[in-house]
Amino acid sequence: MGFRKKSKSPPVLSHEFVIQNHADMVSCVAMIVLLGLMFEVTAKYAIMFITVQYNVTQTLDTEPFSYYKYGPKDMATVFFYLLIAIILHALIQEYILDKINRRLHLSKTKHSKFNESGQLATFYSFSFIWGCSILTSEEFETNPTFLWEGYPHIHMAFQVKFFYICQIAYWFHALPELYFQKVRKEDIPRQLYYICLYIFHITGAYVLNLHRLGLVLLVPHYLVELLFHASRLFYFSDENKQKGFTLWALLFVITRLLTLTVSVLTFGFGLSRTDNQGFSLAEGNFNVLTVRMTCLSAICLTQAWMMWKFINFQLKKWREQSQIQANKKKAKCSSTLINSSVSSNTVLILGIA
Repeated sequence: MGFRKKSKSPPVLSHEFVIQNHADMVSCVAMIVLLGLMFEVTAKYAIMFITVQYNVTQTLDTEPFSYYKYGPKDMATVFFYLLIAIILHALIQEYILDKINRRLHLSKTKHSKFNESGQLATFYSFSFIWGCSILTSEEFETNPTFLWEGYPHIHMAFQVKFFYICQIAYWFHALPELYFQKVRKEDIPRQLYYICLYIFHITGAYVLNLHRLGLVLLVPHYLVELLFHASRLFYFSDENKQKGFTLWALLFVITRLLTLTVSVLTFGFGLSRTDNQGFSLAEGNFNVLTVRMTCLSAICLTQAWMMWKFINFQLKKWREQSQIQANKKKAKCSSTLINSSVSSNTVLILGIA
């Protein structure tokens, strides 16, 4: 892990060397990009990595407004903020999570889960607050039809585009972090599933000009995930603190129903009845039946998979609790029999005496 004090230096360019120093290496790459701004020859290339691209200025009521589209240059911006995400990940791990871990003395399994929940809770809380601030500036609170009216929504405000750039960059950074964090082999498939799902859905909403719908669905989802990982952090500090999981379970089901309702409303009724029907890459219009049904099916299948995992998790937890209760009853019965046996033997001895 980068930024750590190393007691023993591993061989240069070995796996352990890369893992221990990956944040320092990434910092060097990010610094090279920033240094490119200082020279006129490289500035036009460096600016492509650092700032949001495809600015469009429109005049509304004699006042100019800046909007943004998406394009191939966004990949460079995503790459740069992917580097920033790796650096921030290392800082949070080194200066916050590792210090807490040393105090709690967790097992290897709990240590890995604590680190995962600590990183994700930080990201979800930041994204939830940011997403809420964007939604409050939109018309959704008073006019839910803004999800489909005026589609294709090819113009984005700076906050919206930068939000999506950061979201895509964060989830792409999570892929190399599986290697940098030495995630256990049995945990890799589970983490790969949700990382790839996030990349697929967020990138899909961005490319298909469905960023309004994506925001509305992401914000409550991030709230539920934040509650889960915060509850898990409290549970690792004290196993008696489990009330947060009950609230999480309730909100999880509500959020799944909300996601399905909004998605069906948008793809099944809203977009299907708009005037601008058709498929055009140049105009960014993907409002055809095939695309709508594919998007709706992807969302429904994802929600079904999440509910399946949720039900299995609850059943497993219920079996564990039942087993614990059964063991307690057996132990109580055994102690009662032993006490009664001792009492009868005492009475017999006293009678003989």
